Amino acid sequence: MAVSEAQQKANQKYRDKFVYLQARTTEEFREDIYAHIKTTGESLNSFILRAISEAIDRDRNELE
Repeated sequence: MAVSEAQQKANQKYRDKFVYLQARTTEEFREDIYAHIKTTGESLNSFILRAISEAIDRDRNELE
C-alpha cells in the first residue's frame, strides 16, 4: 500500500520531535537485554527509557 504525501509529511513531523541516542555494548549483554525484555513484554525503547528514568530518580533521591 502506497503512503500518501500527506502521511509522509505527518510521519516526518512526528519523527522530528525526537532525537536518537546510541549505546555500545557487547553481543552477550545485548542478548541479556533482549532476554529480559522478552519476559517483561516491553519494547527495547520502552525498557531503556524506563531504566534511565528509574536510575535518574534513584540518583536524585540519593543526593537529597
